[in-house]
Amino acid sequence: MKVPLKPICSWDIGVLVLNGLLQFGTGYTIPKYVTDYAPIIWLHSDDPFMPSDILTHVLHTTPYIGFDPLPDPPTLTLDTLSSLNKYARGGKRVYLTSNDRVTAMPDWFLGETPDATGGLHNSTACAVVVVEKTEHDLDAFYFYFYSYNEGADIEQVLPPLNRLIPEAKPGDHYGNHVGDWEHNMIRFRDGEPTGIYFSQHASGEACSWEDEACFSKQDGRPVVFSARGSHANYRQEGSHIHDEALIDVADKGRRWDPIKPAYFYKYDPATDVLIPGHPETHSTDWFHFKGGWGDKKYHDSDPRQKTVRYFGLKKYQDGPTGPKFKHLVRKGLRPDEPPPTSLLKTLVGIYMSVYGCCLEGHNPWVVVIFVLLVLAAIIFLLVFGVRMIASRLKGLFRKRRRQTEVAESAVPLLDLERVEDETYPSIPQL
Repeated sequence: MKVPLKPICSWDIGVLVLNGLLQFGTGYTIPKYVTDYAPIIWLHSDDPFMPSDILTHVLHTTPYIGFDPLPDPPTLTLDTLSSLNKYARGGKRVYLTSNDRVTAMPDWFLGETPDATGGLHNSTACAVVVVEKTEHDLDAFYFYFYSYNEGADIEQVLPPLNRLIPEAKPGDHYGNHVGDWEHNMIRFRDGEPTGIYFSQHASGEACSWEDEACFSKQDGRPVVFSARGSHANYRQEGSHIHDEALIDVADKGRRWDPIKPAYFYKYDPATDVLIPGHPETHSTDWFHFKGGWGDKKYHDSDPRQKTVRYFGLKKYQDGPTGPKFKHLVRKGLRPDEPPPTSLLKTLVGIYMSVYGCCLEGHNPWVVVIFVLLVLAAIIFLLVFGVRMIASRLKGLFRKRRRQTEVAESAVPLLDLERVEDETYPSIPQL
C-alpha cells in the first residue's frame, strides 16, 4: 500500500524554524531540588530488559503507517522525529517499527545494565520534564525508557483463572510491546516535595510525601521498585496484582539512578513549547512525536500473534506514545482521566471479588456458572422490581383519574339542584 506524501508547506517550515530558535536560543535552569529528590529505581534481579538509550531505539526502527513502511522516510534522529506528524492523522497512526525480527530478541532490546553507582555510560534512558503550575507549584515528571516491555507470564495468573488457561506454559508472556515509557511524578510546593505518583500499566498509585508507610526513601530520595519485564513502578518490592488477576514481581535487584545521565526540560502546556533545561540537553523535537514508539499490534492472522481464550489478552500490543501524552497537566497526583476499562475487565473484577470471599477452592467452571446465575438472578429481580413498581404506579394513576372524573361529574348535579331551588321557591306555610 503506497502512502501519499504530504508536501512541506511554508507553515511547516515556520514551525521548524521556531522550534530551532526555541531550542538553541532559549535556556532554562532546572531547579536543584528536582535532581535532589529524583527517584532511585531498583530493577528486578532477573529482568533482561534494562534501561535503553532513546536515540539508539529510534535508529533501530523504521516508521510504518499501520503495517506499511513509510515510502522515502526522512532520516530519523531525536531532532527530526516530529516530522512524522505530517503523515497519517497527524502522526497518530505512525509506528516506530523494529528493523529486526521481534521474536529474535535483538541485542538493542536489552538496553544497558547500570554500573555499581547506578549510572549508565552509553545510554540516556531518562527524560525529566518539569511543568510549572503556578509560581509556587511545580510538577516534575521522571520518564524512564526501555526498548522492550515483556508482559505478564500467564502461568502466574491468580487462581482460579489460571485453571481456565490450560495451555499456559512457563515463560509464556502476553502483553508484550516494543518500546516502553514509564514514569514517576513528584509535586513540589515552594521547592518542597508534597507527593509522588507511580505509573503502573494503565493506572498507578499516589502517596503523600510525609506518609512513611506508603513508600520509602534513601537519602531523602524516593525508592521505586521496577517490575520484571513490564517495568511498572511500585512503592514496595514483592508481588503485585494488576488488571484484576495478573501478577507483577519487583525486587531489590540492580540499582539505577535515572538522572545519570538524563535529558532535562521545561514544558509549557499553554504554548506547547519545550525548553532545554540543561547545557547538555539539546534535542526537543522528539518530544512532539505523536505516534507509537514500537510496532503496531499484530493482526490475529500474524503467526507471532496469539490470544488468551476467554479474556482476549493479546501476546503483542501497540507500542506506547511518548512522554508528552502522559497527562502532563493534572489536578491531583493521579491523571485526571480515569484509566480505560471494559465490560470484560469489570466482570473479571466481580468474579475475583466473589471468589475471594466465598468460592475459593471450588472448580473454576462451577464458580463461573455460579457467578452467571447470580448475575442472572440480579437482572431478573431488577426487571421484576421495575415491572412491579411500574404496575403499582399505573394503578395509582388510574385510581386518581377515576376520582377526578367522579369529582368533575358531581359538579353539574350540584348546580342543577341549586337551579331547581331558585326556580321553585318553597311556599311558606300558613
